[in-house]
Amino acid sequence: MSPAILLLLALGLGLAGWLAARARAWAFRRESADGRLRSLPSYHAWYVALWIVLPMVAFIALWSSIAPGLVTQQVLASPAAAELPAFGFQRQTILNEARAVASGSASAVFNPQASALVEPYRDALSYYNTIGIVVALLIAFLAGAYAFLRLKPDFAARSKVERMVMAILLGASLVAILTTIGILASLVFETVRFFGMVSPLDFLFGTHWGPDPMSNPDNPDGNRYGAVPLFWGTLFIGAIIAMIVAIPLGLMSAIYLTQYANPALRKWIKPALEILAGVPTVVYGYFAALTIAPAIRDLALSLGVSNPSSESALAAGLVMGVMIIPFVSSMADDSITAVPGAMRDGSLAMGATRSETIKRVMIPAALPGIVAGIMLAISRAIGETMIVVMAASTAANLSGNPLEAMTTVTVQIVAMLTGEGSFDHPATLSAFALGFVLFMVTLGLNFVALRVVKRYREAYE
Repeated sequence: MSPAILLLLALGLGLAGWLAARARAWAFRRESADGRLRSLPSYHAWYVALWIVLPMVAFIALWSSIAPGLVTQQVLASPAAAELPAFGFQRQTILNEARAVASGSASAVFNPQASALVEPYRDALSYYNTIGIVVALLIAFLAGAYAFLRLKPDFAARSKVERMVMAILLGASLVAILTTIGILASLVFETVRFFGMVSPLDFLFGTHWGPDPMSNPDNPDGNRYGAVPLFWGTLFIGAIIAMIVAIPLGLMSAIYLTQYANPALRKWIKPALEILAGVPTVVYGYFAALTIAPAIRDLALSLGVSNPSSESALAAGLVMGVMIIPFVSSMADDSITAVPGAMRDGSLAMGATRSETIKRVMIPAALPGIVAGIMLAISRAIGETMIVVMAASTAANLSGNPLEAMTTVTVQIVAMLTGEGSFDHPATLSAFALGFVLFMVTLGLNFVALRVVKRYREAYE
């Protein structure tokens, strides 16, 4: 049985418990001498419903992660699995085909060896689905009975429900933190494995990037894993070229919309500008590859540049800068709008012109939000992949010429993790090392933004 059906079953049992507990609370009110309860009947109902739903949902989540492994173990223990090949990838492909047919998501198998495993998979799925349903219902019954028997006229159901809701909200707030910790832990673990094969100095300061997935993993050539061209390409495209486009245009558009544009014009221009943030990056990639890159190449030829590339860092950076204009513009717009009107009016009353007021009062007061928007835009730009793949190629190149082909860290991460490479090979593990460096860079940018925001916010509060 799918987890979605089990979740619906949990909600149905929770509704039944809610109705039963509410009816019991109303019975307490009718039987009491003064007709009053310590908590409203709805709180009694929610107390029982939460006691039914939460343990059942927790078990469903746990069982959904454990059951597939148990099913596979039972199938592998059957006589039909004796003929499976020893190679892991081929074995897993056969098992996946048999499982898909047994679960009903596929009608037939492609590999003849998988047909003998369909029935063992059906038996195993049926067996463990039955166990999951029985245990889930038992947990819901025991938890619901425990909560239901605790209901009394003087029971503090409201405080209990509020504590449970607070625990749920705390768990929801911890999801982002725990996810970040999990990502960091996985990156650190794989990065340590990579640095056990390749020297960190060769990786961080080497100038040649050319991993070979077919080389001997026991004797990797550390000179092939120099990531400096990738770091430079990421910085050059995402933090230099793109920012040269995004920061002036975004900031000037925010100043115009907040200080000069009339409300009717602002009503149309601001949503139209923010639409740029919702355009899929593959669309920007096509635009860069089919329009901007050829135009830059033709312009370079007309200026006398010899053999300009049709894939260039300049094309990718320009389009990327246009893509992240809304990140700068929206944050600057909100920050400038939030500046107290008394500061602007006081500057104008002292005889300053509108432009002087904007330069010397409005921009400094809104600087924390502007810096935060710029840092957010930089983080977004250095994490972009599709535009670079389509407009700047995948060639690692250490050059200051924006008309040459370049690549970035994210592009190489995708290249190393796609395909059938072994996760024990340094070429594949290098993707995790690149991801770790990129993670630390974006984390550092966030810290810088927070420091700037804190410093200048204190000055203008």
